[in-house]
Amino acid sequence: MKAADFDLNNLDFQNPGGWPNPVKYFFAALIIVLILVGAYYGLIRGKMQELESLESTERQLLEEFRTKQAKVVNLEEYRRQLDDMRELLRQMLRQLPSRTEMPELLVDVSQAALATGLDNQKFQPQPEIVHEFYAERPISLRMVGNYHQFGEFVSAVASLPRVVILTMHDIALQPATAAGASPGQLVLEGTVKTYRYVDDDESALATGEAIDAARQGGSR
Repeated sequence: MKAADFDLNNLDFQNPGGWPNPVKYFFAALIIVLILVGAYYGLIRGKMQELESLESTERQLLEEFRTKQAKVVNLEEYRRQLDDMRELLRQMLRQLPSRTEMPELLVDVSQAALATGLDNQKFQPQPEIVHEFYAERPISLRMVGNYHQFGEFVSAVASLPRVVILTMHDIALQPATAAGASPGQLVLEGTVKTYRYVDDDESALATGEAIDAARQGGSR
C-alpha cells in the first residue's frame, strides 16, 4: 500500500509496528524534533543565557582590571603628585600666623575694629580646633557701626603684616534697633573663624589623637 493511499485515521496506535514505513519515519522524526525542542528550552537555552551572563560579567571584570592596572602603573606618579600638593599646601599655610603669633594677631584684629570707630561690644575667642595642617579659632563677636566703618575694618585686617583669613559663620548684619542708635547704624553679630598653620609636632599630635579617637570609637 502506498503512503499516499494510506488513511491516517485508520492507524492502529496499539500496534505502531504495523504502520507503513513512511508513517513510522514521520512520527520518529516528529518525536526527535520534539525531544530536541524540549532539550533546547529545558537545558540548552538556560545554559546559553547563563553563558551570556558569564560573558557579560567577564567583560566587566576585564574592564575593572584594566582600570585598576592603569592606576597601579601610575601609582608612583600619583603619590609624587600628592606629595607635591601636600608640600604646596604647607607652603601656603605657612603664610598664616604661627601658634606664637596668634594671640597678638587676635589683639590686632580687635584693635583694628576699635580704630575704625566700630563699637566692639563682643569679641570672644573660642577654644582652638587643630587639624592636620592648620588650626581654626572661632570668635564670637558683636560689632555696631555703619557701612563705611565696616569697610575700613576689613581693609585694616587685610593690611596686617601676616595673612589673616576670616570666614563668617552664622553672621547676621541688620539695622541697629537699640535705643539711642544713630541712623544708618548696623549690628554685625555671629561667629567668624581665623586660621593659623600648625608645625610638624602639632600635626603629628593631632593625627595621633584622631587615630586614637577612631580606635576608641571602633572598640565600643
